[in-house]
Order: sequence, then C-alpha cells, then structure tokens
Amino acid sequence: QVQLVESGGGLVQAGGSLRLSCAASGRTFSDYAMGWFRQAPGQGREFVTAISGSGGLIYYADSVKGRFTISRDNAKNTVYLQMNSLIPGDTASYYCAAANVVSILRAGSGSYWGQGTQVAVSS
Repeated sequence: QVQLVESGGGLVQAGGSLRLSCAASGRTFSDYAMGWFRQAPGQGREFVTAISGSGGLIYYADSVKGRFTISRDNAKNTVYLQMNSLIPGDTASYYCAAANVVSILRAGSGSYWGQGTQVAVSS
C-alpha cells in the first residue's frame, strides 16, 4: 500500500502561482511513477502531468504545458506541482496518484490516489 497526502491548494487570482505537494508513505517511493490529475465541478477526471520514478520521463497535458512543472524529491518521498500563470480554467480538485509505470498514469489510471486538494482561480 502507498498512502498519498496532497497539500498546497488554495484560492489565487488569475496569473498567480501555487505549489502543490504530495507526500507518499508505505513503499519505496522511487519505485513508483507519480502523476497529478484534476477534476473540475461537473466534469470528468483529467490527466495533468506525470513523472517516472527516476524523474527522467515527464509528460504534460497540452492545457498546462509551459505553465505547470512537475518534480519529485525521492529523498523526501514527495512529488510537487508548480503551477504558474493560473487561469480560471485551472479551478479543480487536484489529485496525486502513483503507479508502477508512467504509461499507466498517462492512460488516466493509477494504483493509489490521494484525497485531493482544492485549487480555485479567480478572474
């Protein structure tokens, strides 16, 4: 089992920045690819970004490319999502997920999920 706990969400004005964190426990963190997903009210879950266990492979959804940056610190068992140039369309609950390989995350799935953190962007 892997336990995931997100933090860092909040309310920000358009053009602002937020940094989300996801702390993992329970298994060897570097064995897992990590990803971020989001779900806006009334909409389905959307893939945002994913990073391989070593950090060597990174993928982004087109909607966040150039604005969001995923990173991980395997010594701290934490994955981060730096979100810049936020727009109201980024408003959603953000979830981190873990999977054995990054392709699983890119396909929209995950083996383990956090409870989510809310991000609201005002215009």
